Amino acid sequence: MTKTITYIFPVYNNAPSLQLLYDEMRSKVIDKLAKKYSYEIIFVNDGSKDNSAEVIRQLVAKDKHVRGFLLSRNFGHQAAVSAGLDRAKGEAVIIMDADLQDPPKVCLDLVKKWEEGFEVVYAQRRVRKDSFFKRLTANVYYRLLTSLSSVDIPRNTGDFRLIDRKVVEVVKNMKEYHRFLRGMYSFAGFKQAPVLFDRHARHAGKSEYTLKKLLRLAKDGVFGFSDAPLKLATRLGFSAAFIALLGAIYAIASKLFFTVNVPGWAMIMVAVFFMGGVQLIMLGIMGEYIARIHDEVRERPVYIIDEELNPAVD
Repeated sequence: MTKTITYIFPVYNNAPSLQLLYDEMRSKVIDKLAKKYSYEIIFVNDGSKDNSAEVIRQLVAKDKHVRGFLLSRNFGHQAAVSAGLDRAKGEAVIIMDADLQDPPKVCLDLVKKWEEGFEVVYAQRRVRKDSFFKRLTANVYYRLLTSLSSVDIPRNTGDFRLIDRKVVEVVKNMKEYHRFLRGMYSFAGFKQAPVLFDRHARHAGKSEYTLKKLLRLAKDGVFGFSDAPLKLATRLGFSAAFIALLGAIYAIASKLFFTVNVPGWAMIMVAVFFMGGVQLIMLGIMGEYIARIHDEVRERPVYIIDEELNPAVD
């Protein structure tokens, strides 16, 4: 029986790119693999404000291997990818952005690595073509995440990757509400390998990942895969006690060996503000974890599907 490869595209205001994306996937990937693999294409419309839903309807009507899932509102990129993973039927699943920044032909390299026995094949950017600020913050973030996280999350990678069916099933069983999928793939383990590529310019429109969304994703990575922020309280406590001890030694030495009077108010104010700041920081960190526990306890769905287009493809 012919194996199937599923291609998942989360869609948010990508109407100008979808037809070209479909055409390139057919000509550069699917047709070249047709002798060995069948295919299904899943478009997950994440509450787009343009006519992306209508373009998806047209593609579904034209190709029986295309499936569409329209979410009831914008739930976010990670939720949209999760919706696709939950419904993917292929022995291998390739996740890509719908703006053509991920070159379709790279899929051939991903499939080749998968055929060699790797169960997670992630596309890794050779060079970031972003602004200096974005490159700097991304580098700092990945270094921080690597040092704090209990799993190894490769740098310069996004969600563009191939994952084997067994990995898909593991990820589907991870029910956390705040999802950081690239960390979940690393947590799952299995045999993983990179494929280097150069990312293309966006075909149309602009990035929908605002600074707020990027910060939220960064938080999901840190708080979802590390308890180091909680342990920071102990370290800060010992540091504050050590600083206080040094201050006490200085005050005693000044009183015994120098004639200079030590009023003390400056040190007291510094100590008060320092400890107040430490306490507020730790309250904020604990509040972040508690809020996430609250979200998990409520067990609200990660996404809600409003309409399914061709849900039972063969």
